[in-house]
Amino acid sequence: MTSQQQRPTPSGALARRFDQMFPVLTSSEIDRVRRFGDVRRFGPGELLVRVGKPSPGMYVILSGRMAVVSRDPLGRSLPVAEFVQRMGGTPEEMEILPGEFLADLGTLSDKPSAIDVQAIEEVEAIVVPTAQLRTLLIAEAELGERILRAMILRHVGMIEIGFGGPVLIGAVRSPEVTKLSAFLGRNGTPFRVVDPEEDADAASLVARYAPTDLPLLVMPDGTVFRKPTKQELARALGMVATTLRDEPYDVVVVGAGPAGLATAVYGASEGFSILVLDAMTFGGQAGASARIENYLGFPTGVSGQALMGRAYAQAQKFGVEFSLSTEVKRMDCTSESSGPDPALILYLADGRRVRARTVVVATGARYRRPQIPDLPAFEGRGVSYWASPAEASLCRDEEVALIGGGNSAGQAAVFLSSNARHVSMLVRGPSLSETMSRYLIDRIAASSNIAVLFETEIVQLQGAPDVGLHHVRWRNRRTRAEEEHAISHLFVFTGAEPSASWLEGCGVLLDEKGFVRTGADVISRRRPLPMETSVEGIFAVGDVRAGSVKRVGAAIGEGAAVVAQLHNVLARRRTANGQRQRAEAT
Repeated sequence: MTSQQQRPTPSGALARRFDQMFPVLTSSEIDRVRRFGDVRRFGPGELLVRVGKPSPGMYVILSGRMAVVSRDPLGRSLPVAEFVQRMGGTPEEMEILPGEFLADLGTLSDKPSAIDVQAIEEVEAIVVPTAQLRTLLIAEAELGERILRAMILRHVGMIEIGFGGPVLIGAVRSPEVTKLSAFLGRNGTPFRVVDPEEDADAASLVARYAPTDLPLLVMPDGTVFRKPTKQELARALGMVATTLRDEPYDVVVVGAGPAGLATAVYGASEGFSILVLDAMTFGGQAGASARIENYLGFPTGVSGQALMGRAYAQAQKFGVEFSLSTEVKRMDCTSESSGPDPALILYLADGRRVRARTVVVATGARYRRPQIPDLPAFEGRGVSYWASPAEASLCRDEEVALIGGGNSAGQAAVFLSSNARHVSMLVRGPSLSETMSRYLIDRIAASSNIAVLFETEIVQLQGAPDVGLHHVRWRNRRTRAEEEHAISHLFVFTGAEPSASWLEGCGVLLDEKGFVRTGADVISRRRPLPMETSVEGIFAVGDVRAGSVKRVGAAIGEGAAVVAQLHNVLARRRTANGQRQRAEAT
């Protein structure tokens, strides 16, 4: 990155925001940064950031030059080298000059770095540790906004050009590659897929392994994973927290969808210590929405990934801790329920445990698996429960089928129609008017390649485990007429099953469908707060809560509203502790 005076006029989609991605701080802005860090000096050749290791923090360059080495795990120049060359840089290195800063979104969460950064001459820089960087972003609002915007744009740019992340090696259309690609994409991880049939370097690497080891995943530091699981991948990417505090968190939020992220952002901004756990990734079902067009403040619409990605970054700005791909197996509500600082104990699937003064259940609801013969055998092999760009790219110029009549199904149908030759939307009911927003109904009606088949259900899936799905047969429930189509991709968006089974044995009351009862819906000797469950200190928000409105905006509203109720409970306990201490003193 050259200095502002040396920059040529940018061109292209990414380059249009180049100055925001790589701003040059003024002398007054640099002076405001100084109080948050220390000035350090680095000799030529010294590594400031190393691949696979967390960055010490943000570097603001005062003098000298640093370079980002642009090589992928296969030892080749990364696409960003070409981008930098078009911007006026060199193909082998990205230079960081005085006034510029080195940091990205991973810096906020101590994630392993995907790049090496080396001093190419004597360098003097302000090093702002991660904790102080969060303080800076909050204390210096205008400067913090400029820095955070640059970090977000850099991350978006890295995703768009596949810079700085792992390389996935395998057949592009294989089910395993599709699943891992979708996982990486949902997590906002930059990555590239390389087919060994079309790439000599990848083929050379694959030759060292057995065919059953595919796909391979090569991390930026050169570590190779053979046919990795999502859990292995999550750990390698730093998504799973390696250290969790021993003392109780003020709030543990279980679920990182819109409701959980809202609780995290508003709660942490109020000063609560917060840990967010999710069995998968941030964003929930909302994060898989191709486009949300009725969310307040976004007149042109916003993708679920973009909306939830911003919320995730915002939560990290306020110091929220995350451990994703971390499942909660059960909760102990009684062992530490008495004493001066009562705590709830959450037991995790990896054997660890977490203590919390309060817990917010925000695990949402997952799509219900319809009763279709052999459906589980084709999951991940033609049957998907979300429509991400990874799946959409495989549907280009093909016929696809989709089950469901709600907003998520409608958004997916519209999104898929831009790639697929034809989309057959199968709806059990007689219309969409009771289950889908009007704007989506109109959008579907205006799409020439979407056909809505009412009162229709799937009766047979055909295919094989090695090749996946290849035919789908459905039947009209009223006329009993059947049709069979050559379809390799089926998307399922049916119903909602609450994710609340981990609460069993803790005394949390559920309704007849398994959703969590709260507030006036709880019959109890005490009067719970509006979003409090039958167990004191445990709250439920979003889709998992009985009686909630199943919309993104409503979930975010509930996540924000519960913070005042958390204040109430924690303040009441502090008051009781104070009274107890005064009584003991006398």
